[in-house]
Amino acid sequence: MAETKKKYTCIICPKGCDITVYLKDGEIANIEGSTCKRGEAYARSEVTSPMRTLTTTVYVRGGGMLPVRTDKPIPKGKLFKAMELLSSVSVDKGVKAGEVIVSDILGTGANVIAVSDAERQE
Repeated sequence: MAETKKKYTCIICPKGCDITVYLKDGEIANIEGSTCKRGEAYARSEVTSPMRTLTTTVYVRGGGMLPVRTDKPIPKGKLFKAMELLSSVSVDKGVKAGEVIVSDILGTGANVIAVSDAERQE
C-alpha cells in the first residue's frame, strides 16, 4: 500500500494555512493543517480536481490587446488548450468590460469575458 503526501498553502483566506494531504493508494486518507472547513475543501479539490481562473489576452483588430478572463474557474488540465483556442480570437474596438468573448469555453460552462474596454492602439 503506497502512502504519499502532498503539501499545499491554502489560498482561500489570508491565513495561508500549510496543509498536508496524506494519500493511501491514491485516495485521501487524512488532511492536516487546515484551521477551517474551507481550507480542507480547498485541499481536497486540489487533489481531486484542481480548478483555475484563466487570465490572458486576445487581439483587438486594428492593433492592441484586450485582457480577458474566465467568469469562473475551469479545470486546470484545460488551461493550455483554452489559451491555444484564445490565441486565434480577435475582437473589434468597442467591446466593453464584462462582455462575453467566448461562451462556454471547451464545454466547461465558463465564459471568457472582457476585463476592460477594447481600444484600438493608434
